Amino acid sequence: MLSKYKPITDRKIKFALVGCGRIAANHFGSLEKHMAACELVAVCDIIPSRADQAADKYNAKAYYSLEDMLEEGGFDAVILTTPSGLHPPQTIMCAEAGYHVVTEKPMATRMSDGIEMVKACDKAGVRLFVVKQNRRNETIQMVKKAVDEGRFGRIYSVACNVFWTRPQEYYDHDEWRGTWEFDGGAFMNQASHYVDLMEWLIGSVESVQSYTATLARNIETEDSGVVAIKYRSGALGTMNVSMLTYPKNLEGSITIIGEKGTVRVGGLAVNKIDHWEFADKRPEDENVMNANYATTSVYGFGHPLYYANVIETLQGKAAPLTDGREGLKSLEFLIAIYMSARDGKKVSLPLVY
Repeated sequence: MLSKYKPITDRKIKFALVGCGRIAANHFGSLEKHMAACELVAVCDIIPSRADQAADKYNAKAYYSLEDMLEEGGFDAVILTTPSGLHPPQTIMCAEAGYHVVTEKPMATRMSDGIEMVKACDKAGVRLFVVKQNRRNETIQMVKKAVDEGRFGRIYSVACNVFWTRPQEYYDHDEWRGTWEFDGGAFMNQASHYVDLMEWLIGSVESVQSYTATLARNIETEDSGVVAIKYRSGALGTMNVSMLTYPKNLEGSITIIGEKGTVRVGGLAVNKIDHWEFADKRPEDENVMNANYATTSVYGFGHPLYYANVIETLQGKAAPLTDGREGLKSLEFLIAIYMSARDGKKVSLPLVY
């Protein structure tokens, strides 16, 4: 049993991964880039062929049930890349067994489940990390620095567009996709990182008013939505999200308009500085376009940078950038968006539980 936050300093950190599907590849690749400090020792999937394939490729042991993997142990932290609705019970199981948890976004599909995850990890004395890799992208880091240094002055307006495509085949590939219980819709799943950035970059949200719709896909949840945001600072924001863009992913962008600066980060996944202008011009502004990077993936390249923080935290060298409590912030924002759309009214934060 791990003691509370005892640093691991005398050996490599051992990871196990549960859920060898689409997003797992980003985690496998990230761990490979940190081979000097960590190793993957176990993988688990309820589809045996997927577990076996991952185990063979990464020289890990394959399991077909989380219970069996936890009982045998031999690792320090469990990575959850399973359907979102499974994160809460799996996190609690891992915590009670004494293992740190790294969970993909969103940490849960219900606020109450997210709170229980944090409580369980606190009680067990283990870390809970929530993956928010877009925060680590160089373009976003530059914007965050400009906000923190006050270069915008007072921020007036923020606009976020997530115009991607998810064909019916995507949802039909796994029966849990597009369900309320296990997945959530365009906001909860695909645009989750952008919801997080809208709060992390700009500040606390006072209230939201949203509309969602299922316009073209045969799913329980929404394939499109819009939300108007009022921040506690007085700034106003909008998000326009659609998984129906023809014929392929088009844009993931954030535009910030302030008293003394205007910035637009666009591209497929906030990977390109489209506009960068401030009243207080600085020498580094001349090189801002060097932060742009090409990507064919909406995931960006933040996962390895995110894992650097996870590893350093478990080694006792750093504090977690996005722990369970930080993850609850964007989850609460998401739940407020859904509540507003469901009830047809403005929803104020914080929510009452």
